[in-house]
Formats: sequence, C-alpha cells, structure tokens
Amino acid sequence: MAETSYDVVIIGGGPGGYNAAIRAGQLGLKVACVEMRETLGGTCLNVGCMPSKALLHASELFETAVKEFPNIGINAGTPTIDLAKMMGQKQDSVTALTKGIEFLFKKNKADWIKGKGKISGPGKVEVTAADGTVTTLTAKDIVIATGSEPTPLPGVDFVPGKVIDSTGALSLSAVPKKLIVVGAGIIGLELGSVWRRLGAEVTVVEYLPRITPGMDTDLATAFQRALTKQGMTFKLGSKVTAAKTTKTGVELTVEPAAGGAAETLTGDVVLVAIGRRPYTAGLGLETVGVETDKRGVIVGDHFKVASGVWVIGDVTTGPMLAHKAEEDAVAAIELIAGKAGHVDYNLVPSVVYTFPEVAWVGKTEDQLKAEGVAYKSGKFPFTANSRAKINHETEGYAKVLADATTDRILGVHIMGPQAGEMIGEACVAMAFGGASEDLARTSHAHPTRSEAVKQAAMGVEGWTMQA
Repeated sequence: MAETSYDVVIIGGGPGGYNAAIRAGQLGLKVACVEMRETLGGTCLNVGCMPSKALLHASELFETAVKEFPNIGINAGTPTIDLAKMMGQKQDSVTALTKGIEFLFKKNKADWIKGKGKISGPGKVEVTAADGTVTTLTAKDIVIATGSEPTPLPGVDFVPGKVIDSTGALSLSAVPKKLIVVGAGIIGLELGSVWRRLGAEVTVVEYLPRITPGMDTDLATAFQRALTKQGMTFKLGSKVTAAKTTKTGVELTVEPAAGGAAETLTGDVVLVAIGRRPYTAGLGLETVGVETDKRGVIVGDHFKVASGVWVIGDVTTGPMLAHKAEEDAVAAIELIAGKAGHVDYNLVPSVVYTFPEVAWVGKTEDQLKAEGVAYKSGKFPFTANSRAKINHETEGYAKVLADATTDRILGVHIMGPQAGEMIGEACVAMAFGGASEDLARTSHAHPTRSEAVKQAAMGVEGWTMQA
C-alpha cells in the first residue's frame, strides 16, 4: 500500500480490534487493523461465540422437537439429525457476520491489513502477509488486541478428531458416542451440552470440587443439578494426567486432585476446555519495553502500557469476554482521541448459553462474605413465574443481592430461560447505582420471565408477592 502512516494501528481483528477500528474511524482517526485470519471477527465470530451459539440453538431445537413437542400436542414424527447441514448453516451465519464487519470497516474508512502483525519499535508495526511479503506501518498509537487461545493441558497432546480444543468441537464430522470434557467452565459446558443433545454420552472432568469457577456457589450447585438431570456426568476434584489415543478413541488417565488411585476413562472424543491464555507471543513487545506477567497477560495503567502503546481485551486484565473487549476498545480509542474512557469490570455480565441459561453481574455471595460486606438477598423461583410455567421452563431462579444499609444492588444472579437477556436490566440498574427497591417498584410486563427479577428484588425487603 502506498499509504503506510496512520493515527492508530490495531493488531488483531476480533471483537476488541474491530470495534476499536470502527470507533477510531467514527472519531476521524486514520486507522488500520492488522488481522492474520482470512476473515475479520477473531475467535469470537470465527471459532468461538457465534458458531457455538449456532450449534447450541440448533441442538436445543432438536431436543425440543424430540422431548417437548409430544407433551404440547405437536406430532412431528421422529426428528433426525443432518449434521452436515447443521454445520453448513453454522458456517453460513459466521460468513454473514464476518462480511458484515468488512462492510462496517468500509463505512467507517478503516483499513484492513491482511497478515500477521508485530511491533518492530516505537510507532512501528511490521506486517507479514501470507505470501511472505513484509510491510511496515507507522502510527502515533498502537493498540494490541490479539485476543487469546485455548490453554493446552500438560501431558495431553491434541490429536485431530480425538483430542480436541473448542475449535475442533465446533466441527466434528459425527456425533461421538462418548464425549469426555476436561474442564467444567463455560466453554466446556456449552459444547458438552451441544453434543449431549445430539446424542453423545457426556462426562465432565474438573480439577476443582465444583463447576463454573467464578459463578455464585449457590447458583453453581443448582446449575450442576440441572445438567446432571439432563444426563451429564461429573467427576469433580479430579485431574487428568495422561491421554492415549487408540484406533477406537481415547483412554484418559484420571486421578483424584487430592491424591489417590488413578482410573481410566474411555471415550470417542476428548474435549480439552480448561481455559484460555493471552495470545502475546511473538508480538515484539520487547521493542517498546512492554512485559507480560507469567500468564502472558499485559498489565497497564488504564489500557496504556507504554508511550503510544495500548492493550485491550483478552490480553489484559479483566474477564475474557467478547463484550468486555468491545468496552475496552471504545474506552481506549476515546482516550487516544482525547476523550474520557473507562470500563467498570464489576459491571461486565457473564452468561452460560446452556439450557437453562445462567447469567450474573456484580458480586457473588461468596465474595461479599469474604469481603465482610453486610447484604440482603431476595430470591424468586421460575416455578412461580407465569410465563415460565406456561412454557414448561421452570428450572432455576433469580437472586438479587443488595447492601444491607443502602439497598444498593451489589449483584444479580439468574438461572433460567433467557437469563442472558434478562441480566441487561440488572447491568443498567447497577450502572446508575440503583437500589433493589428501584427494580422492585419498576413495572414489568406480565406475563414475562423478567418478572422473576422484579419479584427477587421485592424479596430483598421481604415482600415477594408471587411465591
């Protein structure tokens, strides 16, 4: 390209990177986004959030057709799975979304530079294209938005089709008879749910004595109970020490985390989903005096890590979530443009897109107890929610935690239908410093699932009326 000088160069085209490019364009900055994939969108759009949600949706509809249709008077015969077509529609959705980002780049005059980028010195980014050609871009400010990658499990090598990561789990060519998921976090449980619904026998192995670390313990217990009822098997407090592939599948050696005799689990496929780690290797950080911690995380002061160098998304502190990366992107670019920029990580919601969904924002009861904060709690079950009862979706509850003195909302936790949508009102209320009484006295349409949140808020002061 003839023009190689920019106001901002962003390395990485995921949710953090592409939103940073769009916002920079909106603010009149000359911006380039360097992305080594053939498409924009990063892990989230290509091999993460979006394709997994496509399969979660399709598999949920399949299970509904098999189990729920007969109960509500719909006779549709025996549904069958066309896995190739299911995978095809998933890819069609992903392609449409990535093309949409290309359109937004053009609309906001953001350049997409294809290739692998690395910093080669202050204000310089070196881009190596697929054909090996190298281009150097100069910029007043560089934003690192390279995201993360699946964390490997020591002693367990990935084998295509047998020992796989989350990317491999999104493109299996057949439904495994037995799937072993290593890791009871959000990714493992979502993908485990997909294949269980489609017919796999799923066993989840987790090192900790509980599932979903970071989730309110009370909620996690109820969530595990729901997944067990659906057919998932859990081996908690267990560590995987080895994996051996055979002609027929995988033999996994598992030991108690606290020590004890080993046992062998056999499955057709093993999914390793023990978390993600920042993608920071080979970025040339040393050329601008930037270091990472032992996990590879780049830590800086309000997104800035060196003169003219900024970091957002999974490569820096805070939750590794696409929507957190988007907020980081806007804040960092607005700071670069001389505006104010800030993200409150306590108000970033988390969602598990299983059925039922689980969503939460703010503090858990565990955290409040550990911090010695006096709080009140209101809880309302979906078994008492009219819409949930009508729709046969009564698993779970909503819980509101509020300061015992000021009534300010400290955390909201929901397990139930559309929990990921309902958590939004909690985020807004908390962003404005709202009290549980504000939620309790706000009219909610009837009958809706969101009434469960209102009733839980009413419960903080002990006046729940519907249960």
